[in-house]
Amino acid sequence: MSLATEAIILIGLLTTLLVGGVWISMALAMVGWAGIVLFSPMPAGAIFATTSWGAGASWTLAALPLFIWMGEILFRTNLSEQLFRGIAPWVGRLPGGLLHINIFASGIFAAIAGSSAATNATVAKMALPELRRQGYPDSLILGSLAAGGTLGILIPPSVLMVVYASMTDSSIIRMFLAGFVPGGVLMLLFSLYIAVVGRHAGDKPPRVPLRQKLRSSLELLPSLGLILLVLGSMAAGLVTATEAAALGVAGALIVSAISGNLNWTVLLESLMGATRLSCMILFIVIGAATLTQAMAYTGIPDALARAVTEMGLSRYALVVALVIMYLFLGMFLDGASMIVLTASVVVPLVIAAGFDLIWFGIFITILVEIAAITPPVGFNLFVLEAMSRKSLMTVARASLPFVLIMLFGIAMLVAFPQIALWLPGKVLGN
Repeated sequence: MSLATEAIILIGLLTTLLVGGVWISMALAMVGWAGIVLFSPMPAGAIFATTSWGAGASWTLAALPLFIWMGEILFRTNLSEQLFRGIAPWVGRLPGGLLHINIFASGIFAAIAGSSAATNATVAKMALPELRRQGYPDSLILGSLAAGGTLGILIPPSVLMVVYASMTDSSIIRMFLAGFVPGGVLMLLFSLYIAVVGRHAGDKPPRVPLRQKLRSSLELLPSLGLILLVLGSMAAGLVTATEAAALGVAGALIVSAISGNLNWTVLLESLMGATRLSCMILFIVIGAATLTQAMAYTGIPDALARAVTEMGLSRYALVVALVIMYLFLGMFLDGASMIVLTASVVVPLVIAAGFDLIWFGIFITILVEIAAITPPVGFNLFVLEAMSRKSLMTVARASLPFVLIMLFGIAMLVAFPQIALWLPGKVLGN
């Protein structure tokens, strides 16, 4: 049987399982098992056991549940109210007014939570009713909230960056540092769009004296303190990523206690939420590792890599092909699944084309961001649909201009790779 036939059978089986509603992790593992049994002489049981252990027993992934727990704790505090009060006096008189809060508050919360959904829900629960009350149009409110929420997986610490680093043996700290400048660029692009399109939207608040602005900025100290604790300690080389995640959990508990939100209910709910999400991601990683191992035994990835190489695609043609592929996958899969499912095939192509793996990590993270706000499986859309009581397609239409802005951001990243690579090179050297 030819490799092309084997690939078609495995892809067809995976598609059938996913369309049939089988959990992504189980579908990946089942297809991997089938690939070993049908197309390889290797013992499927032994390979599954060793692969599962190797994928799960990763020191890199040890930081994952801690960063998730930190975000779960902060989601249950009044941090969104503090961010709103701290930022509002500075942006209220700008073109677009308080809509800028959705972007800047999301950027700050993203730097301490690491989760797109947590960022989206935390900022939206305060900003959505307040902006509606002040007369801002729903299209701009929902679009800016959806776009701001995506910053949760680009501005570090990022759960998906940890997953990517573990799949490609990349440095987590370099990945984190590489996300800052692209995240800042996207924030500025989002705000520029809001300033142009929403310049006449909403009520203009009265001018606020500088002293009052500075006093309101004190509300941002808990968030900025957590950012300095987690990311500053890593950048200074004082702690590993896992140790920084543990510091972040301790800091989140302190912030929650000071704000008066910490109790046994919050602690238990945050633990259960972190456990559920961590287990989901780890099961996906194990399932993808099984499929990757099966693909390696069949030789399909090597054949695909050789075929693409023989096509003589330029670097930029490869980039366009990857953008199209990930946009398509993002319509049906979550971000973690997209990364772990494609890493074994795509990474060798990226290396052969001469791209830096840290740069590619930021590239793929922005594409995963786009997936988070595109139907039918854009998770941020579901969050905002529930919170705004608008239809999924209404939220998706509001998000469309920001999707185009992110695609423009990808074009900038391809044209100027140092947007991602300058900061890690400056801090840690080349």
